[in-house]
Amino acid sequence: MSQLRSLAGALRSRSQWMMGYVGTGKRVFDPRRNCSSGAPEPSLAACSSSYVVEMYYAWLEDHRNVHESWDAYFRNAQASSSEESGEKRLSALLQGRGQSQTPAMSQKVVEDHLAVHTLIRAYQVRGHHVARLDPLGILTADLDSFVPSDLITSIDKLESYGLGESDLDKSFQLPLTTFIGGNESTLPLREIIHRLETSYCGHTGVEFMFINNMEQCQWIRQKFESPGIMIFSDREKRTLLARLVRSTRFEDFLARKWSSEKRFGLEGCEVLIPALKMIIDKSSETGIESVIMGMPHRGRLNVLANVVRKDLDQIFCQFDSKLEAADEGSGDVKYHLGMYHERINRETDKNITLSLMANPSHLEAVDPVVQGKTKAEQFYRGDTEGRRVMSILMHGDAAFAGQGVVYETFHLSELPSYTTHGTIHVVVNNQIGFTTDPRMARSSTYPTDVARVVNAPIFHVNADDPEAVMYVCKVAVEWRNTFNKDVVIDLVCYRRFGHNEMDEPMFTQPLMYKQIRKQEHVLKKYADKLISEGVVTLQEFEEEVAKYDKICEEAYTSSKDEKILHIRNWLDSPWPDFFKPDGEPKSMSCPPTGLSEDVLMHIGSVASSVPLKDFAIHSGLSRILRGRADMVSKRTVDWALAEYMAFGSLLKDDIHVRLSGQDVERGTFSHRHHVLHDQEVDKRFCVPMNHLWQNQALYTVCNSSLSEYGVLGFELGFAMASPNALVCWEAQFGDFHNTAQCIIDQFISAGQAKWVRHNGIVLLLPHGMEGMGPEHSSARPERFLQMSKDDPDRYPEFTGDFEVQQLYDCNWIVVNCSTPASYFHVLRRQILLPFRKPLIIFTPKSLLRLSEARSSFDEMITGTHFLRIIPDNSPASENPEKVKRVIFCTGKVYYELAKERKQLQLEEDVAIVRLEQVAIIVS
Repeated sequence: MSQLRSLAGALRSRSQWMMGYVGTGKRVFDPRRNCSSGAPEPSLAACSSSYVVEMYYAWLEDHRNVHESWDAYFRNAQASSSEESGEKRLSALLQGRGQSQTPAMSQKVVEDHLAVHTLIRAYQVRGHHVARLDPLGILTADLDSFVPSDLITSIDKLESYGLGESDLDKSFQLPLTTFIGGNESTLPLREIIHRLETSYCGHTGVEFMFINNMEQCQWIRQKFESPGIMIFSDREKRTLLARLVRSTRFEDFLARKWSSEKRFGLEGCEVLIPALKMIIDKSSETGIESVIMGMPHRGRLNVLANVVRKDLDQIFCQFDSKLEAADEGSGDVKYHLGMYHERINRETDKNITLSLMANPSHLEAVDPVVQGKTKAEQFYRGDTEGRRVMSILMHGDAAFAGQGVVYETFHLSELPSYTTHGTIHVVVNNQIGFTTDPRMARSSTYPTDVARVVNAPIFHVNADDPEAVMYVCKVAVEWRNTFNKDVVIDLVCYRRFGHNEMDEPMFTQPLMYKQIRKQEHVLKKYADKLISEGVVTLQEFEEEVAKYDKICEEAYTSSKDEKILHIRNWLDSPWPDFFKPDGEPKSMSCPPTGLSEDVLMHIGSVASSVPLKDFAIHSGLSRILRGRADMVSKRTVDWALAEYMAFGSLLKDDIHVRLSGQDVERGTFSHRHHVLHDQEVDKRFCVPMNHLWQNQALYTVCNSSLSEYGVLGFELGFAMASPNALVCWEAQFGDFHNTAQCIIDQFISAGQAKWVRHNGIVLLLPHGMEGMGPEHSSARPERFLQMSKDDPDRYPEFTGDFEVQQLYDCNWIVVNCSTPASYFHVLRRQILLPFRKPLIIFTPKSLLRLSEARSSFDEMITGTHFLRIIPDNSPASENPEKVKRVIFCTGKVYYELAKERKQLQLEEDVAIVRLEQVAIIVS
């Protein structure tokens, strides 16, 4: 009798044992009948010997009487038998073990088949735990060295399935959930185990059975179980060898020429270069035209050289400490720089654009930036399914497990306004983080476990088996092209040197590095393999090595002629035709930001109406729209209406506007209402701003996940793709921007000085900075007030080239608006400037509905400007000689001071000057 613990284990749960049709008059087969009610889960051994036969007869009466898995099993069995009798059909189906079996014998045969089916599933679910993934042969890729008890790692394990060594040569019917048989429907048990081990326990470990989509699971099974599927032609093998030569010899060359320099080389994972090239080649075949990549610093120079194809002399000259920068960017260190390059893909003969994003030492900070830029390129190309633009993200194992922004980025992967339709993630798994081993670096079994939250399959692969790596790369591309979902490739490798080349790893990992020092290079191992197979000769291999060495030497000689460093040559997101060839703006002036009254009235009319017919809106929203209409009739605007007019006018000029953040569609303080929801029809909504003009640009307004770090990085990346878009991120309450501080510090505040990167992203911070606090001036008030009245071009207004030059010289701008008109002009100025700078706008909560904080159309019509300083307009401005005190303030503080001044009857004694543009930051 089988020791199979329960059918429930095979069929997943007790509730799936049967298909009941209570009350329909149909027979319902209950597998628990004749079993002890005290048993929590009935086993075959505990049930009557008539159990299987009764279930079979129940199936003959009506196939719906049993669970679908039994239905499939009996259908397959019946199809393989030519007998007519039900019981004879069952016996014949069970491998012809006699035509006159007793029910008990039939039960045993069924149990054995079920045991084999359970065994197959065990390998599919847990085979990766015993796969030979570590090139060093000393560690297991999973954290706890877990060896599943249900995998046949020794003959005695068969007993747990009620099988024995004598069963190894018996043939068993294969279930529909495996492809190990190829064209065969039955296989001997010995061969079944062998094929399962080949598929799941070799140099590739596949995690996918957590995916809750049967079609996707079947797709993966077919890719890894089908016999002989991992076959490469001689041409493919020679290409792979040539790419390994370039990857390895590049690192060797740098080590010889700059032995005392940090370079964060790729030694120990040289296969990354051919892996990326395989991903790009296969993606190009599917129609991909642009690939945006992000990565940490390990291997960046190699990727720049051999994947993006940065000129080698430009890379080598970076090691010259005497090189002087010819432009403003510091560029950070050489292994942080990015690149943008368009070329012909040799394998497909198609154009492809490759962009490697610049990335600081915050290893995973670039992840959402890459996704945002990818989304933007898809948007501008009309690529709604990700068929033309895709992203590749590279990670280190410790950072992938430890950095929260990794999860935030994954969490965006299938949100409608953020999805890039599948990202290929490549983890360079050194099995160590600097000096910290995995036991101290993570709690999860694998560093890649975070990917399970989005049902992304994870392909673990031994990086010293180049062909296995190439195969999983091909499958990853096919997966992304088929399902438009993320996928993870876990390259289990090692780090031949320390964290950097100057580090001594023996201090902390002596046993690992003793093995590493004995480890044969992957290039040598693979070259020997191909030579033994007759794919290449030793002479051909040596000629390939010599050819690339010569290329490096010639580039090294050429690099000595470089005298200056051009950071602009390392831009990852160039804006063609926006700047002059030397990188300077085409002009240094900004046109007025005001609009004609007709345009203001038209936008106001749409903002206070519902463009769609038979669209039922909330009664409270009706009052808000009537209030807007009343303001428009009186030629005034509040905060929300001023924003509406700024956005709407840019859409008219074919400028895409994107507003993202937590609850931005309605507005955190229920003031915006840019998306209207039908109160009677579920999921019917309207965005009035997309109904302003014919042939207008698209307005995108999207509530984000409750994320700041990830979403701000995403919007930053979106803004990088094109200068002809206004991209705004609003922090809920403003306070929440501090959890996105890494993006602000690393990419925004130092963006131009560090990376020569212009970016026009706008950060809206409502409520977070309600005011900067009043400050008292000792300057003579009459002089200031007189100057502001008599010489407006010199000081208070945004006029003249001098002010534009000031903004160009800064890294970012901080504005604390006190009026809706000021907010309106700032938003429009962002696009009308001849360059792009991040703009930080404080939009205090208390001013959204404050009646005093209204602006007239007169402050927004044609010819008006943004006033970076608003002088006092009280009685004090009429008689400056009587003023005793001038107060400088910003934001909502003005209204509090003005109220107090009036109550104290000091309007002639105290002048209040508003600073709208608080700062221009130069770092």
